[in-house]
Amino acid sequence: MTMKKIASLLFLLSALIACHNKPAATEPGYIVQVSLGGWHTPDYTAEQIIGRIDTVSSIIPVKKVIIGWSLDKEIYKKVGEFLHSRNIKMLFWLPVFAETEEMCKSSLAVDLWGNVPANYDLTAGEGFSFNCPSDPGNAANVIAIYDNNFSDCGFDGVFMDRIRNQSFVSGVGGVLNCGCPLCVEKFKAEGVDLELVKADAAEKGDGFFSVTGYTPADGFMFADSVAAAFFKAKGHIVSGAVAAIADSLRSRGLEVGMDLYAPFMATFVGQDYEVLAAHADFIKPMLYRQTFAPAGMGFEYDLLKKAVPGADGYPEFAMDLAFLNSQLEAMEPYACGKYPGIEINYRKGVAETSPEYVKESLNAVTSHGFDGAVLSWNIMEAPLAHLDCLKK
Repeated sequence: MTMKKIASLLFLLSALIACHNKPAATEPGYIVQVSLGGWHTPDYTAEQIIGRIDTVSSIIPVKKVIIGWSLDKEIYKKVGEFLHSRNIKMLFWLPVFAETEEMCKSSLAVDLWGNVPANYDLTAGEGFSFNCPSDPGNAANVIAIYDNNFSDCGFDGVFMDRIRNQSFVSGVGGVLNCGCPLCVEKFKAEGVDLELVKADAAEKGDGFFSVTGYTPADGFMFADSVAAAFFKAKGHIVSGAVAAIADSLRSRGLEVGMDLYAPFMATFVGQDYEVLAAHADFIKPMLYRQTFAPAGMGFEYDLLKKAVPGADGYPEFAMDLAFLNSQLEAMEPYACGKYPGIEINYRKGVAETSPEYVKESLNAVTSHGFDGAVLSWNIMEAPLAHLDCLKK
């Protein structure tokens, strides 16, 4: 046998060994959400939820269930027993800076001029009216809500929702906040004088929000140095408050997930991915391309452009696959678990999804090698056709 043939055989053998040792592609794990409605009257019984999860888990691999935020403990205990028998984790869906007004007295977030921004009533129990992130009493209330009502229900973790300020849903005042005395001091510690910000915003008008460009890695680059400093400081303040609550929950042995705006809009609502990812077990950016309600990517971006029509530099974003990939790319640097949120429920006029849309979105998530995805935002409303299309 010639040396050339021996070399060829050795190359073939090494290739076979490498192929044999290569780990198999990991099937994505799914997290599903069960929305029970508001605090007082759950929309579903434990038996209905168990039946639905039983059906869903026979179609796709379910790793965790996020459920809340009804006060009915028996639902969680029954559902938790079922989930744990299937080796599925149960996380309590905990609203942080909004939706707590029925549970405790909180101080509201105000804009830089001291006004409470208008809220957004999507459905009963979801007012999207936000509390001040800097008030330690607000943070203590959130922890107390969990400790006093849910700590004995068998939860493996907590999913933190409403961890932001208001968005352009309330116009400019929604994002130029919070301006209460506590936040004035927080901004000052970050080197930002809110009186200077107010004066600059009044002088520049829409131009205060102008940008010089956008990249997935850096986000929007503000043309005005005062605006840039304000939004950077806001991210530190809001996300720092979220991080402190997350650390407190994690000290209880709880896994912590976080509900985030898509990377390109997170800056405006005070979500600093670098800060948050360092204090979360996993993050769930809401990459909703077919949602025409708060957190829907196109919905929020349209509100920005309507609120500041004179601002320059904002590109036209098509909510297509290329844009989805740009947002998935922006998630890649962070070390925590990454489960992008993809809406699979259907609601006419709000989330008009299809099996094709769901499959396209989940294929994109898989292509980035993430841990899985959160199927949003209510598995009880998801058409089974939207799940069947994910079956291997």
